[in-house]
Amino acid sequence: MAKLQRSWVGSTFMVALGSVLIASSFNLFIIPHQLLSGGLSGIAMIAGYFSGFDISLLYLVFNLPVLIWGLVSIGRRFIVLSAISVILTTWLMHIIPVMAISSEPIMSGVAGGVLVGLGTGIAMRSGGSSGGIDIIASILTRKRDFPLGTVLFGLNGGIILMLGYFKQDWDPALYSMLSIFITGKVMDTIHIRHLKVTVFIVTQKGELLLAKMQKLQRGVTVIQTEGAYTKRTQHMLMTVTTRYELAELQQLIRKWDPQAFVNVTETVGVMGLFRRS
Repeated sequence: MAKLQRSWVGSTFMVALGSVLIASSFNLFIIPHQLLSGGLSGIAMIAGYFSGFDISLLYLVFNLPVLIWGLVSIGRRFIVLSAISVILTTWLMHIIPVMAISSEPIMSGVAGGVLVGLGTGIAMRSGGSSGGIDIIASILTRKRDFPLGTVLFGLNGGIILMLGYFKQDWDPALYSMLSIFITGKVMDTIHIRHLKVTVFIVTQKGELLLAKMQKLQRGVTVIQTEGAYTKRTQHMLMTVTTRYELAELQQLIRKWDPQAFVNVTETVGVMGLFRRS
């Protein structure tokens, strides 16, 4: 129980750190020059620029239905950490003043993209997300191989085109494109979102872990094993999952069988019924 509490405290701290970076990026680099971030935050920004509404509140409102959808479809830990990230980011955007650190829009776009990428990557490595598209991605990739990159490109491209069209000034749109590109590169450096991994779990509590792993909606292969020296019969559970879900699976194993031996290996490719429930 103590290990579980420490894990939650550590994850919450890292998510909070990510929120500080994201909120700082928004208020100090992106919003002062009326640039855009990617995903739902970008939609909140463009809505705020043209309506005059508080962008932080729009960010929260746009994320609420996604968080509720995720709560129904995904594990509790991922959504709780994501909700903490969204709420903290909203609160910090109220506290941190909107002021331009740099007078150069292109440098602000670069710095803002780096900070958003760092903050989002840290949140994802901790088992959560920064909300919005990350939650939608996690839901969709649990069910099928979905061309998420194409959808994200189309969404962000549409937002950027809207900014350029309505402002009749394409420079902010181009700077925003650069910022979003850098965000993606930094995120991939910290946390490769589509990386598949194979997890081998050697345990004496096979039935218990199988019951708990059902909520992950991943196929599991059970192999009867025997200790080479102890001659003790055990189960080896093999499953293929994504980096989105690995932290949740590891947390589940720590909680229900901390003595289990777990081997995580990167997976080059998968054929068959992967991602189907």
